[in-house]
Amino acid sequence: MRPSPISATVDFEADGVQHGFLKLPVSHDESAWGAVMIPVTVVKNGEGPTALLTGGNHGDEYEGITALLKLARRLKAEEVQGRVIIVPMMNQPAAQAGRRTSPMDRGNLNRSFPGDPDGGPTKQIADYFTRYLVPMCDYALDLHSGGRTLDILPFAAAHRLEDLDLERKSLEGAMAFGAGTAIMMYELDAAALYDTVVEQQGKVLVTTELGGGGTSTPASIEISERGVHNFLVFTGIVAGDLQRPARQQYVEMPDASCYVQSEHTGLLEMTCALGGLVRQGEVVARIWDITRTGAEPVEYRAGRDGLVLARRFPARVEMGDTLIVIGEVVETLER
Repeated sequence: MRPSPISATVDFEADGVQHGFLKLPVSHDESAWGAVMIPVTVVKNGEGPTALLTGGNHGDEYEGITALLKLARRLKAEEVQGRVIIVPMMNQPAAQAGRRTSPMDRGNLNRSFPGDPDGGPTKQIADYFTRYLVPMCDYALDLHSGGRTLDILPFAAAHRLEDLDLERKSLEGAMAFGAGTAIMMYELDAAALYDTVVEQQGKVLVTTELGGGGTSTPASIEISERGVHNFLVFTGIVAGDLQRPARQQYVEMPDASCYVQSEHTGLLEMTCALGGLVRQGEVVARIWDITRTGAEPVEYRAGRDGLVLARRFPARVEMGDTLIVIGEVVETLER
């Protein structure tokens, strides 16, 4: 496999604070010898662990992007022992367009790993993270939210892993993040996720969902900034105390029954609230036919007891859209 076409304008081994770019050559109609310029900040002070902090894996998820832009501006070298690599907008073309996927090749970065140096821009970005940035780090924090189509109860998450020690450390990181909810997350298809690449390389990974609706709020930004601080304290790179939420709950997502997906097209009426509790069999949503009057709505019911973790944000719904996600509240996530 050939080297990545991406080059960095920062020196990852130099002490101090550096702001620069990951440069991906791209030739297109508007720029024959152009480049995708992905902003990156490196803050390093002596020896110690490395944390890789990422946002904008999807370009319409603004909470993590905002929190990391603010961190990159304020974090000083003397505040760290080790190294922090900050990439607020992994999929820079998508972030520039305010879309989940890249306008350059329609690529969904978080479904493109491990990537390919000979692929389109999205796969080339994925390849650079897989072969260059992830191997540098000991800890990874990937900040997500619901984007334009989902609203999600803020949470930090780990995954069930065959490596129980790595699972335990990742869970500790998710609990330290302090979003108010810590989750063992079930992914519908984990094969091409960034998370999977990081975990396969034996790195401690925490992922998050921090709101949604294609915007941010003072509350979601506060949770995001506090969580990033807590994660860096957890790694030992930054000194200080964890800023714990007033209450923390634990939620398990054991299987695909957590997801309720639409089999109809129409107008969505939610009958439960984000963060509320539902019972198995309870009506959680209705879809109305907007092509006629007098028609009965289609009712959707909870497949399990639990906490409403996420809901579709737009009222217009198509077949296959996720309507609601339900997790099981538990006393502990440890095993």
